[in-house]
Parts: sequence; C-alpha cells; structure tokens
Amino acid sequence: MTNQPKEAPDGIRIPTAHPLPSWLGIVLVAGTSAAVLVLEILAGRLLAPYVGVSLETYTGIIGTILAGIALGAWVGGYLADRIDPRRLLPVLLMLGGALAITTIPVVRVIGSGSSGGGGPMILILAAFGFLPSATVLSAVPPAVIKLQLRDLNQTGATVGQLSAWSTAGAIFGTFFTGFVLVATAAVSTLIVTTGLLLLASGVALAIFAGSATASPQQQVTELMGISGLAAMSILGTVAIDSPCEIQTSYYCLSVLEDAGDPTRSVLVLDDLRHSSVDTDDPSVLAFWYVRRLVDAIKLAPAANDIVYLGGGALTIPRYVRDSAPGTNQTVFEIDGDLIDVVETQMGLDRNQPEPIRIVIGDARLALDRVADDSADIVIGDAFGSRSVPFHLATEEFIGDVARVLRPGGTYAANIIDGGQQRFLAAEAATLARVFDHVVVIRGEAIAAGRRGNAVIVASDTPIDAAAFEALRVAADDPGELVADIGGFIDGATILTDDFAPVDQLINAGS
Repeated sequence: MTNQPKEAPDGIRIPTAHPLPSWLGIVLVAGTSAAVLVLEILAGRLLAPYVGVSLETYTGIIGTILAGIALGAWVGGYLADRIDPRRLLPVLLMLGGALAITTIPVVRVIGSGSSGGGGPMILILAAFGFLPSATVLSAVPPAVIKLQLRDLNQTGATVGQLSAWSTAGAIFGTFFTGFVLVATAAVSTLIVTTGLLLLASGVALAIFAGSATASPQQQVTELMGISGLAAMSILGTVAIDSPCEIQTSYYCLSVLEDAGDPTRSVLVLDDLRHSSVDTDDPSVLAFWYVRRLVDAIKLAPAANDIVYLGGGALTIPRYVRDSAPGTNQTVFEIDGDLIDVVETQMGLDRNQPEPIRIVIGDARLALDRVADDSADIVIGDAFGSRSVPFHLATEEFIGDVARVLRPGGTYAANIIDGGQQRFLAAEAATLARVFDHVVVIRGEAIAAGRRGNAVIVASDTPIDAAAFEALRVAADDPGELVADIGGFIDGATILTDDFAPVDQLINAGS
C-alpha cells in the first residue's frame, strides 16, 4: 500500500495512510473529551476566589467551554484536511496539556487584579484561562475521525462510533471529577496532573504512532517547544500564590490571623470574609450581621433549642454556649472539610465546655429529618461568598422551617443582595407568605445602594421591631430598619422551587 491517494469510482479521493488501531482512536477521542470536561468542572473552583460561585459563574464557564468545543471541532477538521493527522495528533495532545496547566497562572494573574465578580470578569477569566485548552483538545476528535475513515460505505458507522465514545468520555470526565477527584486533591494539583497526562500521551503517540512525514528533528523541536510552555506554566503555578490555603469540595478557604490580636482569626470563603472568632472571648462579634442575628436570639420568646443552617466558623454557637449554657444547638454544614479547618485552625472544640451538635450535609435535606415543633429559633446563614443557595430561599423551604419551629418561634436569616435589594424584597415577601410577621434590617452598604448584608426576622407572633432598632443603636452600628415592610415587599417576586431566579435578582441590584 502506498501513501498516495487513489480515486474512488465517484471521483472522491480517499486517503490511504494507515488508520490507528480502533482501540487507540477510541482512547484518544474519549480521553481528550474527558479532559475538557475535567477542566470545565475544575474551572468553577479555580475561578471562585475571584468571582465567587454562582449561576453566572457556571453559565460563563459552560458557555466558554462549549465555544471552545465548537471552535476546536472546526479547526481540527480544517487542519486534518491539510496536515497528516498522525503528525497533528501528538502536537494537539501536547499543546492541549501545556495549555491546561497554563490556566492556573493565567487565572491567578488576571483574577488578582480584578475588583470582584460579575459577568464580564467571569467571561474574561474563563476565556483567557480555559478557551485555549478546550479549543486545542476539542480538535483531536475530528482529526482522529479523518484518520479512521477508510470506507465511504462505513462513514456513518465510523463517525457515529467515535462521536459516541467522545460523548462517553465527556460524561465520565464530568462524573469522575465531580464525585471523586475534587475530594481527593487540590484543584491546581488536578489540573497540572491532567496536563502532564496529556503531554505524556502526546509524546507516546509521537514515538509509537507518529507520522513518517515528520523528521525526528521536527518532532524534537515540537516536543521541546511545547514542553517549554508546560514548564513555564508549572513554574508560574508555583511562583504565583493561590488565594486558598485549603481547597475543599465547596470552597477555596483561608484562615487569616488578626495582626493586632493573635486570638482573633477570620475565615475567608472564596473571595469574601465569612466569619470572625476570638478564641479567648466568644462574646466578641466582629460582623454587623452576626450581631443582628444574635439580637434575634436575645429577643426571642424562648431560646432553648437552636438550629443553624450553615456553620462557618460557628461564631454564634460559640457565643450562645458561652452566654447561655445549657442551650441545645444543632448546626447543619454542607462542607465537612470546612469544619475540620475550623476545629484545627480556629480553636473550635465541639464538645467542650458543652457539646454543639454538628451535622454534615445539605441544610434542606437535613431539615427534613428534624421533628415538628422542636426548635425555638432557626438561624439561616448559608448565604455566603457571592452565592446564595436558591433552594434555601423558597416558599417550600420556608414552610419546612415553620414546621420545625414551635409556636412563637423565630427564623432569622442573613441575606446578601445588591443595592436595588430585589432579592431582599423577594425573600421578605416569600417569608411573609409563610409567617405573619416579618422585620427587615438593612446594613450600611446595602442601605447605601451597594452590595451588602441584611437580616430578616420572621415569626408567627408579633415582633418588637423597635427593640431590634434599639439594640442596633446601642451597639453603635450603622444600618436601618425597614419601616414600611408592606411597601417594601409590594410587587416583589415570590420565590418557589419552580421559580427562584436568585442570582439574577442579586446581580440586577448590584
């Protein structure tokens, strides 16, 4: 057999270069598609310290990766018609691996100079970080298909089979990353490992199945150039510090010590300060909204049994344990690794001087297992970083909170919103569908038209709003009470499991 094309009966030219073994073609299309989806899942964690975790974040990432897949398919097909695929494929694998590693320093450099989240910055980070690698890796399947097409009568079967394996690889990469990989190693480690595996695969393919049209000198030059890019990327990964001390399955987190007081430390989740604790004095409450949540506990008719939705550094449970011994406290926290950090680095002893019950799991699922009329107070503080778990804001969930509360019980929640306060109004209106009485206390930033915190308190019995205002004034805290709650929630969106555009409401008010 020669390497010259021959004429088909209908005039179509059919290349006669040897195809790859079938198993190797399948491995290439499935493996590169898996790598693209591995990078897509990890992109959310890599971008989180700079733009937070929200629907917008994942929308930007998914859209960018899809653009890379589309562009790569077009470019890969175009190149495969002009370059021997046996020579092209090793280069694509090696370059894709090098660019995968490059995502880390690129995102860190651009992200460190950003001023926060938002659609434009999300798209910039995703495009500069992940579009190149997704494009190059997505050029592999069409090049493989070009090489494997041997018989015009089998075109559909060949394309269909390889496309199916490509999709299967993408599915595997998605599930394996989300369910396994993110819990085994840091994001940067996983990305570098993925890049190195791709580089090694490209080198192996060049040695054992490369094109005879590429001279050894050309292959060495290509290998050295791409390896140099990978080496520089690894160096950049090491040299440019990550904003994370620890990467958990849910957060990029750091614990910062107060320079003026070594007993105080601040927990940073993704790109925002989340909790502050004083290990020597649990009565110290550094954050405005935490003091308002504690006010809700102080003013509640009873506070013998408290349930917390979201744990953070357990600032309020420590405060209550110190100020009101004997209170039964249960904390639902989705991130077990976060609790481990709080125990090892922020001085938490969940059992001393008296136990605080900590349950690891999603707050909504966990609350389903809490008995009716078993809590005096429920504190909602799962609204953190730039993300708001929409399923903890809906009427159906609030109804479950009401089920858990005893008659006269109190629900108090920390709310993050933009300056137009559309989410705050929507959540207050939703609470008013379930509880007869609702009070909204806005923080200084949100009252001034900027993104910030507010606290909503709800109950089925009257709430002394003036008492909340008096405690705020006594603490010399800025902020304000919403005087006309009816006017504030008039026309606001009611959030339900079927319709809860939380991220859009927040971002529309930023």
